[in-house]
Amino acid sequence: MNAQQYCVFLFPSVTYVLKAEKILKDREIDHKLIPVPRHISADCGVCLRIGTEMQETVAGMLRGEADWERMVLL
Repeated sequence: MNAQQYCVFLFPSVTYVLKAEKILKDREIDHKLIPVPRHISADCGVCLRIGTEMQETVAGMLRGEADWERMVLL
C-alpha cells in the first residue's frame, strides 16, 4: 500500500501562511493548513500542506508573492 506523500511549506509568520492560502484558493489548488509537525520544528505555528505532485507549481506561484522559509517532504 502506497501512502500519499505530501510537501509542506513553512513560513516566517501566520500572515504569510494566510496570504499563501488565499493565492492557492484563488487558483483552486488543493491544499490544507496544518500544525507544523513536531519533527520539523518545535515552534508553534501552521504550515501549508500540498501533494508532492504540485510542489514545483506551488513554489512558483508563491515566489515573490508569499515568502516561505522551507519546503519539506513528508
